[in-house]
Parts: sequence; C-alpha cells; structure tokens
Amino acid sequence: MSDDSRLPRTLARRDALRLLGAAGAVVAAAPLARAQTAAPATAAPAPMNGNGFYRQRIGDMTVTVVSDGTAALAALLPTWGANPDRQAEFAATLAEYHVAAQNTVNHFNPVLIELDGKRILLDTGRGGANGQLVTNLRRAGIEPETVNAVFITHGHGDHIGGLTTAGKPTFANAQHIMGEAEFKFWTTQATPNDAVKNNLIALKDQFKLIQPGQEIVPGLTTVATPGHTLNHLSVLARSAGQGIMILGDAGGHFLLSLKHQGAYVSFDTNGDQAAQTRQQIFERIVSENLWVSGYHFPFHAIGHLRRLGAGSFEFEPTVWNWS
Repeated sequence: MSDDSRLPRTLARRDALRLLGAAGAVVAAAPLARAQTAAPATAAPAPMNGNGFYRQRIGDMTVTVVSDGTAALAALLPTWGANPDRQAEFAATLAEYHVAAQNTVNHFNPVLIELDGKRILLDTGRGGANGQLVTNLRRAGIEPETVNAVFITHGHGDHIGGLTTAGKPTFANAQHIMGEAEFKFWTTQATPNDAVKNNLIALKDQFKLIQPGQEIVPGLTTVATPGHTLNHLSVLARSAGQGIMILGDAGGHFLLSLKHQGAYVSFDTNGDQAAQTRQQIFERIVSENLWVSGYHFPFHAIGHLRRLGAGSFEFEPTVWNWS
C-alpha cells in the first residue's frame, strides 16, 4: 500500500494544481454548454441604497432622494433659527436632540420621482465643482438624458445651479418647468446674479411656466408655499392612495422650524410669512398622513412628521432600507 505523504512536496503540489486546472476547465465549460438552452439573463438589480441616493417606494411611485453633497456650516445659529429673541430657546433644543450647533454641514437633496414611465427631477442642486447630483444620479443607474422633466421650486442658486453644465443643459431631453411668478421675479431683475443668468435666463426658451395648483405631470401638483421666496412652490405627488410632499425650502430646518412655531431662517425672504406657511404645510402633511422630504433635511431626508403639541412637530426619518 503506497503512502502519498512520502511524495516530494513539489510533485504533490504539481498534481494538485493539475487536478484543480482540470476541474476549472469543466466549470468554465459548463456555462458554454448551458448557453444553448438557458433563458435570457434577467436585468441587473437596481444599485443598493446608500451611495449618495436613497430609493423609497410610495404607491406606484419610486421616489429617489439624490444627494447633491454637503457644505461646511460653521454655526447653525442664527442662520437656521434666526429669531433674535429666541436664540437661547433654539440652542436648548439643539442640545436636547444632540444636534451640533457648530462645525456641522448643510445638506442639499434634490428628489427624482419615477411614475408612469416618466422621470421627474425636482430641483438640480448647486452645479459646478461642488455639485454631486449627476454623479449620484449615475450611481443610482440614472443618466441625465433619461430625465423627462425638471421642476424648480424657486430661484436660489443651490436649486438652479445644476440646470447647466459647461454652458449646456444638463438634462438635455427634459421639459424644464417653473412657477411663472417665481421665474419672472428672478429673470427680470436689473442685475441678476450669475446663477440666474447662467441657468434661468440662458434656458428661458426651454421653460414651461405654470401656476400654483397646476400639474407638473399627471400625479404631481404644485403647492403654493410662499415666504422662503414670495412665490415658492412645493410639490405634492400622489399615487395609489399614497402621497409625498416635496417641500423644497418650505420646510426650513428639520428640527427648529418644525418644533418651534414662528421660527424662521435668515435667508427667508419674509420670515413671518415663511413661518406661517410652514405651520400650514406641516399640519397638512400630518393630517393627510403624507410622506415628506425637505431639501436641507439631513440625508436620506425622507420620512414622516408627527405632532408634538399645538404648533409643534417632529421629523421622523424612515427606517433605512438597504435594497
């Protein structure tokens, strides 16, 4: 009876590799043999949530929050809670919720909705070197040319900056849509800023201008939410008995604007009006059990609201789902 353990190690290793090679050839040949009869391969699954985008199914819609990145924020107050007589109150709430008041970041979160075979993008981020929207759309498997419509909530640079890239429309095949009053406010100024010149005025012939309460596409309707800008429009999307309110900047800060009735942010055009609008829209979201997304809420920036008391609400981000 032979004892293979006495073979030289080099011989034993050589024979093992030969056996593995033969087995590998069989394994490699198997797909070729099966290819004659195998069913066509199924489409690759959608990329996993978390690499700059987050998908949520709502009714028959797929709602994807797409991060445009973040910007450093040295101090949260008084920018995001600007009432001068309430700074101590705001600071106490930040501490209670363990939200950093200094050396933090501001988030930018456009939303893409897929419904009835159409892709509708709501706001376009900052554009330029800082903008991450297109990168993160592609990570989600969405090419810019496949977007069918782009709607702009208002004319601030961090919402319109991504409309163009190197002087050309970023979303070349999309219908561009904006509220008429908001569009005209920005494009008729005597000295418009560069973001307006490069993204609204440069594309003025491509814009369809609509009114509050008018449909962007079937299933998506504009909602008047004045105050942050005087003609700001949010978007209500409904499908199969469910709905989501895309607030744009009507939501303000995810904590201070919700919890503290009357709170406003420093870049609201009309702080009192913005605060009143927020109360009304938050109440509607809770009463109608709507999903919600706020442009500057922390990513993944989608969830629900709950009522804490009279005039006071809290944002509840949805439990993260990786797939």
